[in-house]
Amino acid sequence: MTSTETSTRAEALACLRALVGRPEADFHDGQFEAISALVDESQRALVVQRTGWGKSAVYFVSTMLLRERGAGPTLLVSPLLSLMRDQVEAAARAGVRALAINSANRHEWEEITARLRDDTVDVLLVSPERLNNPDFRDRQLPALIERTGLLVIDEAHCISDWGHDFRPDYRRLRELVAALPARVPVLATTATANERVVADVAEQLGGDRVRTIRGPLARTSLRLGVLTLPDAATRLAWLVTNLGELPGSGIIYTLTVAAAEDVARILREAGHETYAYTGKTDAAEREDLEQRLKLNEVKALVATSALGMGFDKPDLGFVVHLGAPSSPVAYYQQVGRAGRATDNADVLLLPGAEDQAIWDYFATASMPDERKALALLDALTDQPQSTQVLESKVDLKKSALELLLKVLDVDGAVRRVPGGWVGTGQRWRYDAERYRRVAAAREGEQRSMLDYERTSECRMQYLQLALDDADARPCGRCDNCAGPWYPSATAESAREVAGAALRRAGVEVEVRKLWPTGADSVGVPVRGKIAPAEQYEPGRALARLSDLGWGGRLRELLAPGGPDVPCPPDVIGACVQVLAQWDWAQRPAAVVSMPSRRRPRFTGSLARGLAEIGHLPYLGELALSNGGPTGGPGGNSVFRLSSVWGRFDASGLTLPTGAPVLLVDDLIDSRWSITVAARELRNAGAGAVLPFAAALQG
Repeated sequence: MTSTETSTRAEALACLRALVGRPEADFHDGQFEAISALVDESQRALVVQRTGWGKSAVYFVSTMLLRERGAGPTLLVSPLLSLMRDQVEAAARAGVRALAINSANRHEWEEITARLRDDTVDVLLVSPERLNNPDFRDRQLPALIERTGLLVIDEAHCISDWGHDFRPDYRRLRELVAALPARVPVLATTATANERVVADVAEQLGGDRVRTIRGPLARTSLRLGVLTLPDAATRLAWLVTNLGELPGSGIIYTLTVAAAEDVARILREAGHETYAYTGKTDAAEREDLEQRLKLNEVKALVATSALGMGFDKPDLGFVVHLGAPSSPVAYYQQVGRAGRATDNADVLLLPGAEDQAIWDYFATASMPDERKALALLDALTDQPQSTQVLESKVDLKKSALELLLKVLDVDGAVRRVPGGWVGTGQRWRYDAERYRRVAAAREGEQRSMLDYERTSECRMQYLQLALDDADARPCGRCDNCAGPWYPSATAESAREVAGAALRRAGVEVEVRKLWPTGADSVGVPVRGKIAPAEQYEPGRALARLSDLGWGGRLRELLAPGGPDVPCPPDVIGACVQVLAQWDWAQRPAAVVSMPSRRRPRFTGSLARGLAEIGHLPYLGELALSNGGPTGGPGGNSVFRLSSVWGRFDASGLTLPTGAPVLLVDDLIDSRWSITVAARELRNAGAGAVLPFAAALQG
């Protein structure tokens, strides 16, 4: 070690001890190596180390040393608000002045900008999305780049589209790195990257200039297991029976928002203190739930992947997955929340038969569509257009439109400016081969996850090998190494609770009260509010397709490409239960069915069955007009409305004048079909229109 490194080590060790609050603390293997590379050599470093190893200590200690040497503030790019909160708190304990600019603290932006000018900020945390905010990008970022003393890219696997959590906004960091003065060191960190992702990230950070520091990824505190149970009811009963016996407090991961909400409610009703944490949970509630989990005031948060990267509870006692993530790498990232500062933590996977279908949906949802990308480019001009305006021109839902704009922005074909988006005029080519390779990689990851569930070898070693960890070896703790450590039995009372909860039927179908902005631009002559006299009443469906209970049964019956069969008696019986609990103002006087082209036998038999049991006349189905609906599932509201406008005809039905009508469908997706159908029925003389469907998309 050179004299410079010796001096740096002494300073760094003092900073580390201040950061962690322990006078005896010392560096883990690789920590000082990374710090010295940044501070002494101004290198670009990629650190791949297990969760809990102390990657944040590297960039906070490096910041403290660089600031003492006169460097400017550190720019830290972080993906999640929860990560930012934890990092700001950790920095403050060591005297590091860290501030974050994000969507949740707009009222603080001016003060933060002033403090940056005064050089009283040591670390500025921003999201990758913030880097493309026109005001921040054009007015603040150039000056900040000139003054930056260190650039840190946390969760750097997000840069790579080979990674399990690729985010287009992260691709923009390549341009940021290229714009930095050569003297500025760069640190990228991740716990979840195999060799392919490491190579991709390193190439984007500078190729040969990047020094990779990689350590063993095994988590010796974790006790892994897989318990395969026959169905959703049994998995839920296992949780009801055994959750209280799991150590401390923890996280139960689900694959969908609906499952998280259902499981949290069911477990809470069974006496467990559990709450849902999803992408739909508002920011204030998320922060409160994170804090309550850290203080062990709840037994578990039932979460989607929204609670993942960056959440830091060192003594988290367990992680249970109700349904498997789509790759071993994603699974490793989530189980890494547990056992970071404890000798033991339990990790259990309860896979479900529905996992594969959910994986397939999310895998295809993130891929850009060439035809729609070209349509979007055709719609863009050199004048800014908001996403709302673009929705009226391109058949994409808002979330898909925003994702595609980000992809095209990174590719240089579009640019975000004040007021919206413009085309750059740069020729864009759809990289079909690349997307085929990414899709093939995703399929391989799914097969690998299934292999993880079935393997008889060490589970931790399997995960390490999936991450290309050269130090992979048997852990001696998992269920394959040491035998099952978890009970497999469920209490009879728990099975009854779970069964009753999953048999619970009925979700509300919300009323559409506004026509979509831009409908007139596609030939639909409406705007503003939908007249109350043309609206339907709040409706009902048996279940969402994503629900744990009836959702599974309906997914089988209504699967795309599956046979059209009559609605089974058990489904009709459950639908009758929903109707019996419906608190409508006036009982329907007749039943009408939607003219389903996907499931005419199913829809017709459901409508006739409900009419017969309810002793109501079945008037038949609405007629199709002008060739019927022209669109398919997906797409945005403007185009979905356009595809069904003027396509239904109620004139051939003998409606009970002024009386309520039950309108029956197989599946309600966008709600525009029932909106237009209800309008036709009401204009033809029906009173209230009460929509009912077997399934609700979602």
